[in-house]
Amino acid sequence: MCPELRVRAYAKVNFGLNVLPKKTPDDPDYEAQYEGFHKLESIFQTVSLYDELIVRKQVEKVCSILCDSISLPEENTLTMAFKAFCDVTGKNDFGVHVELLKGIPSGGGLGGGSSDGAALIKALEKFYGVRLNKDQLSQIASKIGSDVFFFTRCNEEGSGCALVSGRGEVVQEIEGRKDLYLLMVFPKTSSSTKLAYSLIDKMHERGESLDAPVFEDYEKIYRDSPEKWTFVNTFTPVISSEYEEIDRALKSVRKTGALYSEVSGSGSTVYGIFTSEQQAEHAKSLLVDEMWSCKVCKTL
Repeated sequence: MCPELRVRAYAKVNFGLNVLPKKTPDDPDYEAQYEGFHKLESIFQTVSLYDELIVRKQVEKVCSILCDSISLPEENTLTMAFKAFCDVTGKNDFGVHVELLKGIPSGGGLGGGSSDGAALIKALEKFYGVRLNKDQLSQIASKIGSDVFFFTRCNEEGSGCALVSGRGEVVQEIEGRKDLYLLMVFPKTSSSTKLAYSLIDKMHERGESLDAPVFEDYEKIYRDSPEKWTFVNTFTPVISSEYEEIDRALKSVRKTGALYSEVSGSGSTVYGIFTSEQQAEHAKSLLVDEMWSCKVCKTL
């Protein structure tokens, strides 16, 4: 019987997501490594929503995937993670077959694909009996996607919280709060990350910006009561204008009495924060008539 591992890949939410304007060589604070990219400032935290990976060794030295719920492109975060692991470690004694059980909605701004890739890396570490260092994990993440940097820095169970900046590669781990409950609403529409960034570029070209707190204050704000949070998500106004269903979802969540509510990442998931599971479940019941797809989750 082939060895098998079952690994959870947790979703993340963004508490605050400030997307900074692109810089050109003429700007005094230009940094060449960010040429053509947006820098961001955010807190990432995992929540109790997850995908599950059943990983088995196979003789063929490739990563094959079975996923009944969604259609994956031939090259995806799992195949990229497998290849990156082999490239960085020099190990390629066997391949893996991954059965992917989706619990995280795709295209929801929750980092599901990136979390899946990081979870596969953890499984490969166990199969090979190795422990990758931070430099190796960063090399692997750079070959897959920006959110993967955060997920590779999570603990053995896959949970974590961090201040994230740069393109996502600068990860400063912090102690995560375990006392927050999120009512998460999943609009049927899927927002395009590429379109969302282009809309932000146009906003910046018009000289518009949101009044975001300075990044040095993010952890202090995070420790305070959510009703006092001053975080903003640069994506929220542009995608709310572009996607009526996301705008309606956000308004619905705000009517439930959430202490704080926002879009996660570039959408389409919307969440509201409560300090008890009972309050979050009550808020969920208020949305029954509106027929939203909802789930109550806890910060991990």
